[in-house]
This record gives sequence, C-alpha cells and structure tokens, in this order.
Amino acid sequence: MFRAIATDLDGTLLRTDKSISDRTRDAVHAAEDAGLLVVVATGRPPRWIAPIVEVLGDRGLVVCANGASVYDPAAHELVEVTELDPATVGALVDDLDEILPEVVYGVEQGFDYSIDEAVHDLGVDPEVLWPGIRIGPIRSFLDQPVTKLIARTPAPARPGLAAEVQAVLGDRALVTHSTEESFLEISHPDVHKAATVERLVERSGIAAADVVSFGDMPNDIELLRWSGLGVAVANAAPSVREAADEVTASNDDDGVAIVIERILR
Repeated sequence: MFRAIATDLDGTLLRTDKSISDRTRDAVHAAEDAGLLVVVATGRPPRWIAPIVEVLGDRGLVVCANGASVYDPAAHELVEVTELDPATVGALVDDLDEILPEVVYGVEQGFDYSIDEAVHDLGVDPEVLWPGIRIGPIRSFLDQPVTKLIARTPAPARPGLAAEVQAVLGDRALVTHSTEESFLEISHPDVHKAATVERLVERSGIAAADVVSFGDMPNDIELLRWSGLGVAVANAAPSVREAADEVTASNDDDGVAIVIERILR
C-alpha cells in the first residue's frame, strides 16, 4: 500500500484551463482521509501557489521551483531554500550570452521575480503580465542568491537546446524545463523535485517505494524514476512517458484521479 502521493500541478493535476476538477479534488481528499501524505511538487515559484491553495485546500508544505524551495502557505514563508550564489549566476549568464542570441533572463529570488530590461524587445507589457515585477539589467539583481535563473529565447527553440545549455553550464547548474525548451529553468545542481520530496517524506518515515508520483514534463523525470510508482499523464512529453512506470489518462481526463482511486481500492 502506498503511503504518499507526490504530484506536479500544471499539465498534470490541473486541467489545461488551470482548473481542478471535482473528481480530482475528491480523490486527493480521499487519499488524505485514508492516511496518505500528499505533496505538491511544482516548477511554480511560491508566489504562484495561492490560487492552488484556494481551490485545492491547504495541503501543507509545497515543493516549489522544481525543488529549490519549500513553501508553507499557511505561514506564507519559505522553510527551505537551495540557491545559486550571485557570482555563479553571473558566470552562467556570461557563458549563455555566447550561445543564446535574443535571450531574456529572469531570476526568482524568494518571493521576488526580476527580469532583464531586454523584455521590452518582446513587444509585451511586463508590468501587466507580471504585476510587481522588477525590471532592469539582469546583473543589477545579482546582489543576492538566486533560486532559479530563467533563460527565455524565441519560440520555437532549436531541437536539443536544453541539452546544449546543460553542456555549456556543466556541473555548475541543472537545466530543465516545464514548458517548451524556449523557456529554460536553471537551478543549483543539487536541485530537482525528487531530492526535495525525498527529504520531506522521510520525516514521516516514508521511503521512495511507498510513494506514487505524477508528472508530465522533463522537470518531473527524476521524481517519477525515484518513486515506487511513477505515473505520466497521457499528455506528457515523450521522454516523460518513457521514464514512467505507467501512463494514465490526460490531465483533462482526470488521469491523476483515476490512479488514486485505483490505489485506494
């Protein structure tokens, strides 16, 4: 019998329109009523978690930023953070400038999000898209550690861009993506969802074999491989479906709920 559930949000637990179906909400609540620990593990930063808490309820600690931070929604505080130091980020930006033309950088730092002034070249109003955002030369924000460095390039990205960037950065950082490869997410080399989820569930005496996990994008692969049962939704990227132990229905067809209902039976 599984003792914990670890699930991604966007493209997995959430439908395409970002809603949570009644069936999925009921399945999550039923799992907790049965004594299972439910852990949300998302690429979203902490500042994007409030809407999920409103519709799903407070599920306790949330693994954010692909595992770089652990957020307590009830206290609105970060209880764990793994960051890149400013000097390292500056060096990464220097190296990426050489291979990524037209790149626009962003940095997540705690609850703050800052973006390079090159965002104005995209023809969008950043203040409307990201209320409260800070805009300026990206290096002007590197006076404090970085939870996640974002490298946004024109879409569609050339095939294999994430692997190309990882080769350039080497062991200084880990590159992944939760959307397409034109939006790369760069974190401390020790950061991924599986590592952080493992630390959280171990506090309850739960081992990897006791966890069922759900995901849809490359930033979920480590989690699916680590857990006792790794489940990809039908809409997942091919690499994620290959890494999973099984494939369930899509996020729009309550794929997560279907598996939870089965394991509860």
